[in-house]
Amino acid sequence: MTTAPDAVLPAWDESDRLAALREYGILDTGPEKAFDELVTLAARVCEAPMAVISLVDARRQWFKAEIGLGVSETPLSTSFCALAMMETDGLVVPDARSDPRFDCNPLVTGEPHIRFYAGRRLTTPEGLPLGALAVLDTQSRAAGLSELQALTLDTLAGQVMSQLELRRALRQRDLSQDATRRALAVSEYVGAWEWDIVADRVTADERFAAMYGVAPDVAAEGSPIAEFMRHIHADDAERVRAEVSAAIEGQGEFASEYRIARPDGSVRWMLARGQVYFDQDGAPVRFPGVAVDITARWQKDEDLAAIAARLSQSEAGFRALADAMPQMVWSTTPDGLHDYYNARWYEFTGAPFGSTDGEGWNDMFHPDDQDRAWSRWRHSLSTGEPYEIEYRLKHNSGVYRWTLGRAMPIRDDEGRITRWFGTCTDIDELKKLEQGRELVSQELSHRIKNIFAVVSALVALSARQYPEARAFAASLRTRINALARAHEFVRPHTETSRITVGATTLHSFLNDLFTAYADHTGAARVIVSGDDAVFDDQAATSVALLFHELATNAAKYGALSQDGGTIDLTTRRDGDRFILIWTERGGPEITAEPTRAGFGSSLATLSVEGQLGGRLTREWRPEGLKIVADLPATALSRRRAAEKSR
Repeated sequence: MTTAPDAVLPAWDESDRLAALREYGILDTGPEKAFDELVTLAARVCEAPMAVISLVDARRQWFKAEIGLGVSETPLSTSFCALAMMETDGLVVPDARSDPRFDCNPLVTGEPHIRFYAGRRLTTPEGLPLGALAVLDTQSRAAGLSELQALTLDTLAGQVMSQLELRRALRQRDLSQDATRRALAVSEYVGAWEWDIVADRVTADERFAAMYGVAPDVAAEGSPIAEFMRHIHADDAERVRAEVSAAIEGQGEFASEYRIARPDGSVRWMLARGQVYFDQDGAPVRFPGVAVDITARWQKDEDLAAIAARLSQSEAGFRALADAMPQMVWSTTPDGLHDYYNARWYEFTGAPFGSTDGEGWNDMFHPDDQDRAWSRWRHSLSTGEPYEIEYRLKHNSGVYRWTLGRAMPIRDDEGRITRWFGTCTDIDELKKLEQGRELVSQELSHRIKNIFAVVSALVALSARQYPEARAFAASLRTRINALARAHEFVRPHTETSRITVGATTLHSFLNDLFTAYADHTGAARVIVSGDDAVFDDQAATSVALLFHELATNAAKYGALSQDGGTIDLTTRRDGDRFILIWTERGGPEITAEPTRAGFGSSLATLSVEGQLGGRLTREWRPEGLKIVADLPATALSRRRAAEKSR
């Protein structure tokens, strides 16, 4: 199911919530840097490939900002964030496949295959939820978010609401100013007055009188200007008198904003404009004008100032949060000059504050890594592609430690890069563990290869002692050597020890792998046919592991366990998919499907579904096992596909 249980009822009226959402004027607006930076930071800190600012409308959820999802909205029926709105403390879904609320959700069963979700509710000051700030992953997370990640998500959700409140205040101010302009445009006089300077008598209409708290009949008959000036707020009175005097003594133009203290104790803001007229001798005689009550606009400005203060506090909170992160955080201008590092950078490097700004950061790299790091960074700056590299960074102890550097560009509405935001993560301990595993793996592989060599040599020695077995020995040695080559493909590899298959094809690779299973005449018993494909080393280990396990099982239990048994391996390209069909014939009759999967079968499934991103199905037919591996077409040559997409 994909909706909230019937028992969960919101604590608000939905019409009120939707009305509040409309007040922000945010739906269906273009991308904005402030929101884009927040989702980028959320995804980076929570180590998630997807992050969204989701606003829940009547029938849809619309994304003000998103990274990794690739769409601007989705139906409400598939929304995780609609449920997150029900939770005051947010919603965390460790594994959507095992959650009955989401196990049938199309976003879980299909693209983008969401497994993990963590969202924080976006709530107005009036307590009405608008949506959620959320991070999503294609991998489940039993432990959910770390304490720091959860704190970060809470803080960033607060920043989202501060940005929305700022937007609402600006919108309300603009609407107020527009209404004021319309009122002035349709009215010949708005709170109008005229001051007879010679007689010192001010006459005014009812609206002006009401603004100042003067009786309408008094204003109509006229009163000395002091009667009106005494209502001006004490803190503004001296300034306004000076502005009036300046208008009379100067060019005659008058404009002022000031407060009126009403008899009921309230205070109103006024915008007054007037013009002094002079007689032929240059003496001031008349001073007409209009006044507009702008209290509402001033209130909006004060609200805007309060929001700006909160944003400033939020910025300080963000910097404190960045300083608390375990990674080194940095940012640059669009041309790549560094202008910000968090406290962790200075703590790790021991560099004086500000000394690595600009291009000074490159001196912190190991001399052997500097050219490589510069080249990769210049490539990202020129293409806008994400930056990722491993290099050795100088620690405050003087020792160089392995570090993973990553950065993402922030773009404006027109796609121009406005800033780069990046992190450095200390991976030195992981590198040491990797090197240790590599050493053990190579030693183990070396010993196994020696065993194959010793067995092959013993077979050759026996053949010399028994010439009549020479043909058998030659066939056996061929099988042993083929198994040795297969072992090289299926053993665990690291980046430095990975196999290199060069520009080979899938069929030539598989034929070489199946040499060990040829019959006594050397004829192949696993027949490979169909569409061939370019094949690279990134897929070699997974494919070799899959078919080595299938061939081994066939030799023990299936078609290859009996003389005359054969296997057809057919390959077919189907649009953006590549299908491999393994069909056994001539083996023992299969009477029932096994009740449990062995380690080898589990390993084969993991190779296809976990490492190659495909699907593996088995059919236990009486005449022999049939297995279908359905892979993305790019799975067999991922490096080549990545280069084409650049």
